[in-house]
Amino acid sequence: MTLTMPHLIDLPSERRTASLARTLAPHLRAGDTLALHGAIGAGKSTFARALIRCRLNAVGLDEDIPSPTFTLVQTYQADDLEIWHSDLYRLTHPDEAFELGLDDAFATALCLIEWPDRLGPDLPAEALHLSFENGASDDARHLTLTATDPRWAARLAPILSDWTAHA
Repeated sequence: MTLTMPHLIDLPSERRTASLARTLAPHLRAGDTLALHGAIGAGKSTFARALIRCRLNAVGLDEDIPSPTFTLVQTYQADDLEIWHSDLYRLTHPDEAFELGLDDAFATALCLIEWPDRLGPDLPAEALHLSFENGASDDARHLTLTATDPRWAARLAPILSDWTAHA
């Protein structure tokens, strides 16, 4: 099966957004970066929290997963996988992100980056981009997945074959 990029997914509810995150979670690994794009309230944090919760629950952990809006970064340990959840909304220059240690985390951790545009050209080229847009109802979202690295399409094809946009 081949997955074409961009790949469009309709998410009719917050529950479905979380379900997609849980579907992707087991297939992500250290060195993967997910760039989460979208306006305030578009579903980025909902997606990230569900994904993190899934990875933690899989190793028997049940932690609070706060928004990193004010701390900028929250880290979690799911066995041997370190997860970084970053919200870069308040940054004014890409150098501020690297003061947090993000450059090292990109190579060694699973990184979920909200407001990745704040990194400028320093976002890893092989990142998977998830762009959330508001849908027809308050909880509905349209999600577009894109990547320049063709390995994402190959990795995601078996798990996203049932996750497509409906006409």
